[in-house]
Amino acid sequence: MASVAQWHASPRRGALVITDSGTGEVRVPLSLFHLDQHQGDVDLVLSHTEATELQEFLSVPTAGRAISVAAAR
Repeated sequence: MASVAQWHASPRRGALVITDSGTGEVRVPLSLFHLDQHQGDVDLVLSHTEATELQEFLSVPTAGRAISVAAAR
């Protein structure tokens, strides 16, 4: 079995994040790679709260501080 360290995911080119206003669900389309070889596509499915928390968490290393984000509904 391949090491997990050799796997990564990237946003799927040309695909948009999909939100469901009824459930608050957020789907982030990703492409999966093993050693830069495309292995397939998958959607990361998050609750509205999880998506907001993830976006805030990721804003710290990219912006140097937490950024408040408006949730997509």
